[in-house]
Amino acid sequence: MKRYSILLITFSGFLLFSCNEPTAKNDALKVNTTKQSINLLTDVIPRNNDNSINAIIEVPSGTVQKWELNKSTGQIEWEKVNGKHRVLNYIGYPGNYGMIPQTLLSKENGGDGDPLDILVLGPPEKRGAVVKSKIIGVLYLLDRGEQDDKLIAVSANSKLYDVNSINELNEKYKGVSEIIQLWFSNYKGPGKLVSKGFGDRSEAEEILQSAITDYSAK
Repeated sequence: MKRYSILLITFSGFLLFSCNEPTAKNDALKVNTTKQSINLLTDVIPRNNDNSINAIIEVPSGTVQKWELNKSTGQIEWEKVNGKHRVLNYIGYPGNYGMIPQTLLSKENGGDGDPLDILVLGPPEKRGAVVKSKIIGVLYLLDRGEQDDKLIAVSANSKLYDVNSINELNEKYKGVSEIIQLWFSNYKGPGKLVSKGFGDRSEAEEILQSAITDYSAK
């Protein structure tokens, strides 16, 4: 098993992400053996009774293999581009990246037809894990002119769970939001994504509720 340490540097500070990145063979084995009978899109509720949300982790923090949900099977698969497994040509994700189950960004409303994306701040989680999280805001992004917003959340498994907003994140954990914004603005290459800044928790909750409603109406 390979071990990677990734250092993200900004003008305001740094974060070190360290995690174990299994080999492709072991990753595939791990995902296949967890198929069970659960469909990660349809069988997991988006919200819990305490108003926390459930995030399905597709890409663990610090890793570069781009896995995603197969909407037909409800399982996580390694994305392919031109027949080759996708590996980011950049440093690893600055948080656990994934989606919220039973959500839909409908194309009729300007979405991409996929579940709602989310970045969960906290310790690295296993691929395919369902992580209880709390939404604190949203990063507004344009991907080659198309809306590609990312909800920002904190994991219940992290000390960051006391954070309730992007403003609190900036006050208590200097540099984190800058790292997130810089990463998403650059990981696909120069000029591919444009950040329009962060929205607060109430804006993020509106986006989530709209995605839940769109999924229920499909």
